Amino acid sequence: MSENIYKEAFEYAMEELHKQYIEQEKESEFIFNFNVNYVEDTIDTITVSVASLFMKTQVTTKGSLKIIENKLKEITGIDNLKLECIIKNENLYKPEESDNTEKENQTINLNHKKESDEEKNPLIKKVLPEINVKKSLEKDNSNEETSVSVNSKKKKHPLLQEEYTFETFIPGDNSNFAYNASIAVSKNPGKQYNPILLYGGSGLGKTHLMQAIGNYIYNNNDEKLKICYVSAESFTNEFILSTKEGNTNSFKNKYRNLDVLLLDDIHFLQNKDATQEELFYTFNALHEKHAQMVFTCDRPIREIKNMAERLISRLSNGLCIDLQPPNYETRVAILQKKIEIMNKNLDFEIIEYIAKNVETNVRELEAALNKVFGYADLIGQNPSLDIAKHLLKDILNSNVNDNVTLETIQKVIADNYNITVANLRGKSREKKFVIPRQIAIYISRELTESSYSELGEEFGGKDHSTIMTAYKKISEQIKIDPTLESKIQLLIREIKEYKK
Repeated sequence: MSENIYKEAFEYAMEELHKQYIEQEKESEFIFNFNVNYVEDTIDTITVSVASLFMKTQVTTKGSLKIIENKLKEITGIDNLKLECIIKNENLYKPEESDNTEKENQTINLNHKKESDEEKNPLIKKVLPEINVKKSLEKDNSNEETSVSVNSKKKKHPLLQEEYTFETFIPGDNSNFAYNASIAVSKNPGKQYNPILLYGGSGLGKTHLMQAIGNYIYNNNDEKLKICYVSAESFTNEFILSTKEGNTNSFKNKYRNLDVLLLDDIHFLQNKDATQEELFYTFNALHEKHAQMVFTCDRPIREIKNMAERLISRLSNGLCIDLQPPNYETRVAILQKKIEIMNKNLDFEIIEYIAKNVETNVRELEAALNKVFGYADLIGQNPSLDIAKHLLKDILNSNVNDNVTLETIQKVIADNYNITVANLRGKSREKKFVIPRQIAIYISRELTESSYSELGEEFGGKDHSTIMTAYKKISEQIKIDPTLESKIQLLIREIKEYKK
């Protein structure tokens, strides 16, 4: 039976850790990796809970439980105090709500401190939108007994895939902001973060989050709400057909009277001036009536060639979030979640092998998993690690960069920056040539085994030290500029998919 001996100590420890992570400019990391609740305690054990098996794996592998445990030992002076973690579907960690005026004042003072920190440190400002989304989610959930995704299974929208819910999406460092923002949008459609644009490479979960928004809104609002999910290609074809048949009014009535527009892959609209113009007026009509709009794209909106500036401006005025490839820990969690959904078992060493070798996107992780389970179904038992390695040989080989040449890299970079390969290899110090040249050098070093000296020859006979400096400059820049990192990942994908 719980004595509640350490409840206040636990809450104080969490607050202290929260402050530490804020000071280290890692508040978003704290929100995701310390997502635990106090449940009860005994004389030497505190029981905490998390919302899912994924979160239990996350707080364990990230060492979060050990960090909390050490902080509690520091506060209480009790060396044998330990934490036990259980799975319990409940709200994210937040200080206990009460009518105590003193606690309310402490919360207000903490908020003032955060505002002050934001003014002093611009880097905190970068993560504040994510924190605000999380606060909004916690506030909205405070009076609910179920998770955000439970209701999304009740009804099926004819245009949405019912398996695309927030419950089946595994957030990580690469997608946590997008995940939280999408939940906030779902709870307050048309009122907060409108429009929202999710961008990133193929298979990273953009469409999943977009449709999860649609499914949640559909299942938690009036059924009369008009929700439309459509790809940019279908939107274009439908518009062309309506023009050809002289029925544009019907097209306009359909899209300009929606309550929620989910438009997928808007990069398809490049060079399609008439469709862009129609989307511009559709956007204005929907924005005026506070209809929620969600868009996805494979790159930052301003990098789409031949896109109308006024449309870019409209889309940029909302919340634009990029999704990066998942890191190792997230890939493990994704695989474990999918195995759990499939109600199957797999040796962890095989899960680990897949996670270490498939680094690109979720879709390829699923392909590897399906191949292993396909074999398992045929032989009636799970394969060994050696058999799994043999089965996945083709999939893993597709990720090898053996076919990437320096010529391809230079051609793709030059095309993307509207310059020539000669400009890329030249000596001009103009910014419009220097930046793409440095990026080309960085990618060449990452994707090929060429030495600095060899790259120097390929880039116009430059000294190896010049090549090394260019590589290091981009390496440092991507650490502080997520937009550049996203751009480079898109270029790498294009280079790998390039066909002469």
